[in-house]
Amino acid sequence: MADRDATPLATPLDDPLDDPVGASLRGRHAHLARRLGDAATYRQGVATFSSVPDDPDGRTWADLAHLLGPGELADLFSSPATPPPDWEPVFALDGRRLIWPDGRAPAESGEVTVLGADSVPGMLDLVARTRPGPFWPRTREMGDYLGVLDDGKLVAMAGERLRPPGWTEISAVCTAPEARGRGHAARLVGALVWRILARGDRPFLHVAESNTGAIALYEGLGFRTRRPVTFRGFRTP
Repeated sequence: MADRDATPLATPLDDPLDDPVGASLRGRHAHLARRLGDAATYRQGVATFSSVPDDPDGRTWADLAHLLGPGELADLFSSPATPPPDWEPVFALDGRRLIWPDGRAPAESGEVTVLGADSVPGMLDLVARTRPGPFWPRTREMGDYLGVLDDGKLVAMAGERLRPPGWTEISAVCTAPEARGRGHAARLVGALVWRILARGDRPFLHVAESNTGAIALYEGLGFRTRRPVTFRGFRTP
């Protein structure tokens, strides 16, 4: 991996990627949002991501706890905000945010299948076998999802998740163990890049720092590191 690929790119002020969850919930995902005061989260079954301001007060944390319910996961994604002491830490994961360079044209991609509501059982089965990250029965409603079928069975998929203004996140990139090594992930990500650019957005994605194989794949396709991030989740009291 070249040194320049790991160097964070400069970010403008008021960048919607600084708060991709909140920017999505206030904008193109407003119809999927639950809000109370300055706290927001997704509807049940869509995603567990939650949003608060960078410096929330006690009322905001109480509002988020009310939205989620007791003993529920508050996935704060990349937010730097720290909840009160009685919120139990669940996970902290180092990762990075990668973006598609402005003006870069993607390579041609092969044939893929658009996944509709009738594909959800197969999508959930593939996620259970590959564990690409959070994916729930209604996650497909966050954006377009594409797949590769082998004899009618879903063996690979990728789709769109967070959608802050001007950007669309690529997520849930996964391939069944028996179908790996055939270029399915590259084909699906390439197809999504085409679709996102065609509607005037720029693609971005997130990856765990330990997932060196995925980082190499995305950089090979043309993505560049924007910045390191830490994903954190907490349990509500």
